[in-house]
Amino acid sequence: MIPFLDLKKINDQYHEEIIESMEKILNSGWYILGEQVKAFEKEFSDYCGSKHCIGVANGLDALILILQGYKELGLIDDMDEIIVPANTYIATILAISKSNLKPILVEPDLSTYNIDSTKIAEKITSKTKAIIPVHLYGQCAAMDEIKEIATKYNLLVIDDCAQAHGAIYKREKVGNLADASGFSFYPGKNLGALGDAGAITTNDDQLAEILKTIRNYGSEIKYKNMFKGVNSRLDEMQAAVLRVKLKGLDEDNRKRRKLADAYLKNISNRHIILPNKSDEESHVWHLFVIRTKERDRFKKYLQTNGINTMVHYPIPPHKQEAYREWNKLSYSITEQIHDEVLSLPISPIISEDDCWKVVKTINRYRGIE
Repeated sequence: MIPFLDLKKINDQYHEEIIESMEKILNSGWYILGEQVKAFEKEFSDYCGSKHCIGVANGLDALILILQGYKELGLIDDMDEIIVPANTYIATILAISKSNLKPILVEPDLSTYNIDSTKIAEKITSKTKAIIPVHLYGQCAAMDEIKEIATKYNLLVIDDCAQAHGAIYKREKVGNLADASGFSFYPGKNLGALGDAGAITTNDDQLAEILKTIRNYGSEIKYKNMFKGVNSRLDEMQAAVLRVKLKGLDEDNRKRRKLADAYLKNISNRHIILPNKSDEESHVWHLFVIRTKERDRFKKYLQTNGINTMVHYPIPPHKQEAYREWNKLSYSITEQIHDEVLSLPISPIISEDDCWKVVKTINRYRGIE
């Protein structure tokens, strides 16, 4: 059986270095906001090309804290509107709702699954304060067009980079494309920790200082609280793991691209719609997502033939019970995507033999005529 994702095998590549790092932390006696976090923040900001990196507890918190930071700066107020893709994991939208702001959903471009930049302007009102593009599945959104709109209407751009570590858009790395960027280091990400972890990158000095304080109970000096903050700190152990794995991120992404290219060049079943890529560097293939109108039947066929797959994601945010007030709304392109998508196995440790098994099995599939 080809697993969808073998995290143990992925992390085995770094086993000795991780164990050595854990021992250093254990022996240091310092476990929160210590040298490992400082070092990772420096290394990751350097990697992204940004001035600042602020380690936080997870990717959802990263987005929530950015929005709270802009509130503290007076650039966003309660119940302001934030434009966001209708086709995204619900966390992006939850961050807006949890910040007492109003999500404004925009349909995706069916060729990329990212927000359709041509549909953003029609949703802008006097209450709109920011756009949150998502680099979904690992492919960069159309940032030039999005930033042009943002400049025209004086909007902030906050990109959700949870699936796009290391992606490059026109010579700039993700994490240095927007006013602020949120990252998740959930274990299954291209750069994954051994638990929950996240980060924010930005070139805004004032925002960075506020975020460092907010993440730590709103306190810069112990027992003196400047803001109504939260406890959302990247811990020393996860920072150490991320430091080890960051060194291999570009090579891991290269392997993902090689596997994706093999799929793209060799899968030829007419019942399958393959993903598109705008260029080689802008997609890091966190997920390899195909579409088929026979999704459930096709998924079962692959499972029977020893290939595990996953659906990212079966229910769009506007059809979730959590957003029952939106349940009667129609976002037809988003709904089509969620009904048809299926993610094939893709990771740096998939063998050439397994790659060809996936290709040949898919090409043998006989759809409903």
